[in-house]
Amino acid sequence: MAEQDGWSEKDWMRVVPETERALYLQSGFGERQPFGERPALIVIDVTLSFTGSRPQPVADAIREFPTACGEVAWEALPRIAQLLQLFRDRSWPVVFTRNDSLDQVFAGGATKRVRSRPSPPEGQKFPPGIDPLESEWVLEKAKASCFFATPLNSYLQMRKVDTVVVCGVSTSGCVRASVVDACSHGYTTYLVDDCCFDRSHFAHCANLFDISAKYASVVSLTELEALCVSRVSD
Repeated sequence: MAEQDGWSEKDWMRVVPETERALYLQSGFGERQPFGERPALIVIDVTLSFTGSRPQPVADAIREFPTACGEVAWEALPRIAQLLQLFRDRSWPVVFTRNDSLDQVFAGGATKRVRSRPSPPEGQKFPPGIDPLESEWVLEKAKASCFFATPLNSYLQMRKVDTVVVCGVSTSGCVRASVVDACSHGYTTYLVDDCCFDRSHFAHCANLFDISAKYASVVSLTELEALCVSRVSD
């Protein structure tokens, strides 16, 4: 099918051996689900802790914020802002997530990473252009998935959401965990690949491949825009 043929056109597919791509397609992985009638956008952890305060190589960025992802974050930010506007223009629900620093003291963090030093308090702030509106929920979470031990599922059900669109950071961590849980909760799930980022390019690409195969429809911002326009036109 056309969507499957599009796999090979994605930049992140280049790290995946062609033989493995062929095996996945032969087994029926990678089907794209129809875009639903009531979508919601979840912006995962796009805070200064992960973007840093300015564009710089990741080796420099982590001196300021240990979890920063460097320049790739700042490359993604304008596209995330564009994605936000796409949902706001249509009055579709938008949810932001960030770390719950207080709960993590008692419940542990999102990963088993050893924390040599705490992230500065200003890391909880959002970078320029990604500020939530007063009407938009900022969901604080202790663990990787935004669904784990949070009322997110209730929020989505109250709004009769059938499709969850995900972007943010990191592709291999909190984004992946949230996508898997969105799928497990029965939502049609879309991941916007060029609105996600990770400190590891290899992990970013490998996880997009696996997510696309099993849990979500992985599309570009341009592809998602076309889906939204088509849905409204129908």
